[in-house]
Amino acid sequence: MPTSAVGNNPSSDAQAAGSDRHWRDGGFTLIELLVVISLIAIATATASLTLRDSASTALEREAQRLSAILESLRAQSRASDLPARLDFTQQGMVVTGLSNEPDIRPWSAPLTQAVTSGPIVLGPEPLLPAQTITLVNNSQPSLRISVFTDGLHPWAMGRIQATSP
Repeated sequence: MPTSAVGNNPSSDAQAAGSDRHWRDGGFTLIELLVVISLIAIATATASLTLRDSASTALEREAQRLSAILESLRAQSRASDLPARLDFTQQGMVVTGLSNEPDIRPWSAPLTQAVTSGPIVLGPEPLLPAQTITLVNNSQPSLRISVFTDGLHPWAMGRIQATSP
């Protein structure tokens, strides 16, 4: 006679002993569902990272690097009481004024070009004139990002703008 004790399965008790029937008829366990959902999430994250626009990423990274370099040069200029001047070439940035020889810093993204209204002067004074540098990636000239200061606050990076050709 079947009992209702813990561990007894009434449907299997009704069958003959030694039957190969599995105790569950269908469906998935919670662990199986979590494994599938986590695999889908990892695949989605990988696909979204690989599909990101490389030109805008390189431009954003170069703007972050430029703002860090500008703040470093500004601090060095104030500490040494010498004005620093930053000029841009196709190969990178040329820093003059802090030492006898110009310091040439190449672009980390080789297709980057800087557009300014003139040389960037980072004087030893605590207040600077408002200055803006626009970075353009030559492979996609419609993408632009600005690095700017109002003269009092640190150099900051703007948003990437897509201009129409």
